[in-house]
Amino acid sequence: MLDMPVERPHRKLVRHYDEPGQAHELTFSCYQRLPLLTDHRRCAVLSAQIDRAVGKQGFELVAFVYMPEHVHLIVFPVESDATVSSLLFAIKRPSSYRFKRMMLERNDHWVDRLTIRERPGRTTFRFWQEGGGYDRNITNVSTLKTAIDYVHHNPVRRGLCDSPEDWHWSSWSYYWAPEKPRSLDLPAVHGFVE
Repeated sequence: MLDMPVERPHRKLVRHYDEPGQAHELTFSCYQRLPLLTDHRRCAVLSAQIDRAVGKQGFELVAFVYMPEHVHLIVFPVESDATVSSLLFAIKRPSSYRFKRMMLERNDHWVDRLTIRERPGRTTFRFWQEGGGYDRNITNVSTLKTAIDYVHHNPVRRGLCDSPEDWHWSSWSYYWAPEKPRSLDLPAVHGFVE
């Protein structure tokens, strides 16, 4: 039997411009844009990992939303050596490891679909799509406010809810219902200062 070479999917390369004082609007997707973030436990694990990564990598979380197959984050570097690449690595790699363990424990059907053959004799588990995703530097407050609004309205535009306040996996309540206690399964939002 012939072992045919595995055709590697196109990997979009994204250049990150780590400029001091500029926020970043980041988007990264689940492998093949599969709806892997519909499970409450996975989303809670992702939140905990975002909290850890943001703190350790020198960023603050400005806004976020988890969609079924992708994530939007708006982050701001607070340390001069903070890099988007390091932040994404610190979110995606550990969360993928934890997701695989959770799926194996629950005999989840996704494990087989997410275990791919890299080359003959080697497989890997892939929860996140390879590559840097989308990264846009935000240089002024009005653009930042527009980006926050865009992130929060993403579930509404997709028809997943009628109002941003109805979508649990978002930072909407941080801005529009600050009196509401923060849900412990969401990452801590630091906001922004004008």
